[in-house]
Amino acid sequence: MPTVRGDGMRGLAVFISDIRNCKSKEAEIKRINKELANIRSKFKGDKTLDGYQKKKYVCKLLFIFLLGHDIDFGHMEAVNLLSSNKYSEKQVGYLFISVLISADSELMRLIIQSIKTDLSSRNPIFVNLALQCIANIGSKEMAEAFQQDIPRLLVSGDAIDLVKQSAALCLLRLLRAAPEVAPSGEWTSRIIHLLNDQNMGVVTASISFLDALVKRNPSEYKACVSLAVSRLHRIVQSPYNDLQDYTYYFVPAPWLSVKLLRLLENYPPSEDPSVRSKLNECLDQILNKAQEPPKSKKVQHSNAKNAVLFEAISLIIHMDVEPALLIRACNQLGQFLQHRETNMRYLALESMCLLATSEISHDAVKKHQETVINALKTERDVSVRQRAIDLLYAMCDKSNAEEIVQEMLTYLESADYSIREEMVLKIAILAEKYASDYSWYVDVILNLIRIAGDYVSEEVWYRVIQIVINRDDVQGYAAKTVFEALQAPACHENMVKVGGYILGEFGNLIAGDQRSSSQVQFELLYSKYPLCSVGTRCLLLSSFMKFINLFPEIKNIIQDILRNDTNLRSADAELQQRAVEYLQLSKIASADILATVLEEMPAFPERESGILAKLKKQKELPDSSDTPKEQKHLPQAIVNSESVSTPERNGGGGIGMSQGGSMDLLGLNSPVADGLPSSMGGYSQHQSQPQSASSSLFDVFDSPTPQSHGPPAHQNGGSGGVQLVSEANAKKFLFRTSGIIFENEVIQIGVKSQFSPPQAVGQVELYYGNKSTAPLSNFNVQIRNSEAESLLTQLSEIGPVVQISAQVKQVVSTKCMAPFSAQPHARISFTLGNFPTNIDLLIPVYINKFLEGAAMNGETFFARWKKLSLPTQEAQEQFFAKHPIDAAATREKLTQFGFAVLPNVDPNPENFVAAGIVYTASLQIGCLLRLEPRRDDAKYRLTLRTSNELVSKSLATLLKDEF
Repeated sequence: MPTVRGDGMRGLAVFISDIRNCKSKEAEIKRINKELANIRSKFKGDKTLDGYQKKKYVCKLLFIFLLGHDIDFGHMEAVNLLSSNKYSEKQVGYLFISVLISADSELMRLIIQSIKTDLSSRNPIFVNLALQCIANIGSKEMAEAFQQDIPRLLVSGDAIDLVKQSAALCLLRLLRAAPEVAPSGEWTSRIIHLLNDQNMGVVTASISFLDALVKRNPSEYKACVSLAVSRLHRIVQSPYNDLQDYTYYFVPAPWLSVKLLRLLENYPPSEDPSVRSKLNECLDQILNKAQEPPKSKKVQHSNAKNAVLFEAISLIIHMDVEPALLIRACNQLGQFLQHRETNMRYLALESMCLLATSEISHDAVKKHQETVINALKTERDVSVRQRAIDLLYAMCDKSNAEEIVQEMLTYLESADYSIREEMVLKIAILAEKYASDYSWYVDVILNLIRIAGDYVSEEVWYRVIQIVINRDDVQGYAAKTVFEALQAPACHENMVKVGGYILGEFGNLIAGDQRSSSQVQFELLYSKYPLCSVGTRCLLLSSFMKFINLFPEIKNIIQDILRNDTNLRSADAELQQRAVEYLQLSKIASADILATVLEEMPAFPERESGILAKLKKQKELPDSSDTPKEQKHLPQAIVNSESVSTPERNGGGGIGMSQGGSMDLLGLNSPVADGLPSSMGGYSQHQSQPQSASSSLFDVFDSPTPQSHGPPAHQNGGSGGVQLVSEANAKKFLFRTSGIIFENEVIQIGVKSQFSPPQAVGQVELYYGNKSTAPLSNFNVQIRNSEAESLLTQLSEIGPVVQISAQVKQVVSTKCMAPFSAQPHARISFTLGNFPTNIDLLIPVYINKFLEGAAMNGETFFARWKKLSLPTQEAQEQFFAKHPIDAAATREKLTQFGFAVLPNVDPNPENFVAAGIVYTASLQIGCLLRLEPRRDDAKYRLTLRTSNELVSKSLATLLKDEF
């Protein structure tokens, strides 16, 4: 509220005093109504009101509004105040507009015109008021109206520093509201060079805006890296006196340093040696200063210094190329593990989780294992203990797996209930991943069930059964161990499930001992039967049926159990049906038929673990040391990997159902499936899985779905994160025409394409499905094509909104004018709630889409082969086979790629010969291929000859990546 000076605003001061002196709510309302009536009459009846009076009455309306009362008049008078030449009146007008007028008001055009006038004013105070109003309203209409005016103020040589700061922050606000009007082209270099501005305040404000622009389009602003490094170098190396005005408790420009370091995290390490050397020098200096004795005992000094230090360590981890810096960062964080402040210990553990993912610093992190284990046992704060668990999980490898797993098991007994389920998943993952002896793995999982049975999900106990079934060497040990575990007086139901399943399959392996004979096993399991849920009873009935096959001597006992009224007349239909069917099967089937129907489970196919997927859903965790380095160079990016669909199991005489699979996010390659098949009747409970709202979006596509892992698009913050779709997702469309190319919690993007090579044209249909609970507004798609002259692209128009659970189709029409090698990109932008999101998508248009097979005999092939003998006409590649060499599969891949495979042409029947024609609008390019598999060392030799060098290299590169 504007300041009351002397008698200038005496009426407002009296009114505020009256309100404060009211004894009741009724008295306050009565006084406010009286004042509102007076103001309304003044605005309507008195045409001679001057600026001061309008200001006074508008201030009263503002005060009434802030008390919680609705104001439905006075808006026009507030707009009129904007044209005043007095600062106090203009300030009140802008204040009223910012607080009370909505973005869709009919007065907005008048307001925009008044703001334009103030933006062009020579009075910097008026300019600042206008900028503050634009930022406060922050609507899309404002962004479109001032998309040229505000950038001009930002880079103007005439504008004062205070105006430039306000302009930068105003642009940042508008960028969040309307990302599509971001300055580009001529503004790019001028905005980047603001990093060299002499005023540190301008640099600090500008870098916030620049960081948001970089997250939207890193390549366009790549030039900022060298300038940011130079600016950081000047700050770090400058004497204390040079930055005295911007030094906070003896730390020079800490907030600017943090912003510069964060900006650099958007890019991989620079390829320029001088820039890289200068940055390493800065990081080294920051680490050195952290070791110096503190210059002040005040907490502000340590906070500022540590803020810069932790951001520097984050950048070192992000670059992941400087061993010396990584080791020093690890040692520095190790000192914080025993810091007296809880927050410092938390941050140190969190940062070390990231360091543990680097091959360079992984061993250095392991040196602090004892300290981390001690923190797990002694920390009072549960969040710090949580980070300690994360770090133990990240630093675990074959050398320390058993010790870490044992420590985590020990802690699990007294762990907070909020983190027990996550701990169980992590222990199960580590035990499986680093198990040198699978009997140890079985012990760990059974201990998990014993200690925290309520938190052991189905994925965990399914998994141990899968591994036991697939490994003959551990089956007897598993049967013996679960038999002993079931003898405990208090036995968790998950233990009963595991015991029933394993004994039903392998109980015969321990039946030779009188202490675990067939009847003892049956009586032990049946003693648990009355206390179990219906689902577990169904499983146990299947186990008893298996016993009839394994132990014919107890067949009569089991039949009596099946005849029991509690089973045959059970209120549960599933339990009753099993009892009836199993009883009849045991009566009428011969021993041979029973042996066939109830034979041992076949081995599970090699699939990937679902435990990791469940863990990832619960919480975003640092990736394991197997994470590819290129992913670490994409901050806030979502690098997709293709999920693995899980078909139903065959064989083994099936009774029941199988459950779907999931993918292995950390790259475990072990024999797994997510759910248990039911060839042994009922080991997987019948459960109806709810479908997501988007489950029907792409029923026309019969292909696996690439999931994006990480924060959902709407959680990227107001700055609008960029999600980059990996090239691998697009390359799978080399051989297929439809599928899902990108998916996260918000949006699903599908592709369906068709090409006509002889006409050199194609059409790619993009399907956008809204999976969120709110409409996707401001939906916009732009095509970026670096080879626009060679590959023409045209995008069809779509509406600006994708409604909830709706699917929108957009067509990308293409025409091949000349050979090309780069694929076009689509920049997809939309707003969910108030958060803008951008997705960079590689459109799967490759040169082979315009390739058509050409049939010919051997004589014609070799005649043309000899003519194409120039070095520029041939591309040759030798590479290791990514998949087992199989003649039929290779022939099918070449055909799907577009070639016509020519049989009986090459003298060596092991070799493949193929031919085709690449069609462009201007010419046709013949392509001849020879593929020589070398089975002895699992290698291929690929030779391609064409009349065009670019076509030869492009096709050879694409084929090499797929074989």
